[in-house]
Amino acid sequence: MRGLYTLLLYLIAPAVVLRLLWRSRRNPGYRQRIPERFGFGRAFAQRPRIWIHAVSVGETIASVPLVRRLQQQYPGYAVLVTNTTPTGAAQVRRLFGDTVENAYLPYDLPGAVERFLERARPRVVLCMETEIWPNLFAACARRNVPVFIANARLSARSARAYARVAALTRATLGQVATVAARDARDAQRFRALGAPRVFVAGNLKHDLDVPATARETGMVLRAALGADRPVWIAASTHAGEDEIVLDAHRRLCGRLPDALLILVPRHPERFDEAAARSASAGFVTRRRSLDIVPDAQTQVFIGDTLGELMCFYAAGDVAFVAGSFVEVGGHNPLEPVALGLPVLTGPQVFNFEQVYAALFAANAARQVDDAGALAMALVELFAAPEQRARMGEGGERVLAAHRGATDHLAALLADALG
Repeated sequence: MRGLYTLLLYLIAPAVVLRLLWRSRRNPGYRQRIPERFGFGRAFAQRPRIWIHAVSVGETIASVPLVRRLQQQYPGYAVLVTNTTPTGAAQVRRLFGDTVENAYLPYDLPGAVERFLERARPRVVLCMETEIWPNLFAACARRNVPVFIANARLSARSARAYARVAALTRATLGQVATVAARDARDAQRFRALGAPRVFVAGNLKHDLDVPATARETGMVLRAALGADRPVWIAASTHAGEDEIVLDAHRRLCGRLPDALLILVPRHPERFDEAAARSASAGFVTRRRSLDIVPDAQTQVFIGDTLGELMCFYAAGDVAFVAGSFVEVGGHNPLEPVALGLPVLTGPQVFNFEQVYAALFAANAARQVDDAGALAMALVELFAAPEQRARMGEGGERVLAAHRGATDHLAALLADALG
């Protein structure tokens, strides 16, 4: 099965490179450092190394508490963080500067994997969330490098997809030292796929600490937007969601004319599209990248910069977490929760089902099914500041009750690193 999988990867490799070049039309980062995706690149320093793979922005942010702990606990080790996307790599530079090493994860081709491992020579590998790579894991097993899947999550949909190649999935998971799952449901799905060593470590995203600079920047931005205005944020929107969000904002403005929307598309290549859509809908639209600090007449503020989502949350009163009106499965609601914001979401939250279950139970989040329901919820929350405060406090209790994943993972690595 792994041989067939590898053959298929070789066959599609030219198409994958063409797709990178196609995507680079809107985001030039996709055509940079392409050799790294095939295992080539600069030599790494001759030091013992802990390798953490974080696909993109969300996984990189989730890894922050663990990376900080490892840097303190193992000062003699280099920490290498790999990504798959340019936005993820940019987030690594923004969060860690030159205190960590950074590279792109090589494609799961035997030659690329071997070249990378020969250069990096990691002592342990941590793959964040749902990363299952047959050739990489097999190569690590041959080198006696333990592989951990940290903050492991597996939606029902992903579990069904992996079950279609059950033999390959079972063999690959059999080479994993430990799957450290976010919760019992994720753990059960990994066990059902054949992972022999699984335990519940908790969700690293509950260990999030908001940087003071994010709060400070958010306060400056809010002062420019208007301290007394109703401000809400639609975070990490995907294609098909901007229209819903702008429709809801139009309805909201019918009741609260001075309301302001901070609209933050998930992917940089959609920044121009979102700004154009807002302007064509008749809203006074400003962009963070052009205006930096908007004026009080702004109706829609496009968050089209990287690494400032927490600042935008800090400037708002209510957060709608997108990826939930389309079949993406939602994005991390714990970031606005950490800033005390009430959370609204669409119905598609299968990537964070247990997190949302806890937030719903604590009355810290509410589900809305369309633009009308979103607008109605916003009107209700802006009319009731005490309700917003109660929802924010409920979310903070959820965060406090579920902290500790960093401690579990650090203990796990202590055993592996001796």
